[in-house]
Amino acid sequence: MPKVLMFCVTAWLLLSAFATVKNLDGVIEALKKGSATELARYVDDTVEIGLPDKTGTYNKDQATSVLRDFFAANSVRLFEVKHKGDNEGKQFCVGVLHTQSGSFRTQVFMHTKGGRQVIRLISFQAQ
Repeated sequence: MPKVLMFCVTAWLLLSAFATVKNLDGVIEALKKGSATELARYVDDTVEIGLPDKTGTYNKDQATSVLRDFFAANSVRLFEVKHKGDNEGKQFCVGVLHTQSGSFRTQVFMHTKGGRQVIRLISFQAQ
């Protein structure tokens, strides 16, 4: 019986780790598409968004609108991941978002809430 229990715990841990990576990968795919709607699926109830002209904390609906406006003004061509990782269960990604109007150093920080990884901060700094 202990072997079965150990197998179940190991399987659960592996699947949990895969799910958190999947969330970060989903965020990266949403950035590549410039899709505020897809990105909003990963946003926490409140999120800090940093843009070249403003920074603020927004609820999920406001954040979706702010991101939609940003992507509408900056049509995405490519998102290059420079670095991504996990630090004590908190995931992060740093990259460059190339748009028709310029490039932006992009940072995403996620944390665990309710058993899933959600975005707590996303910023776009003009390069």
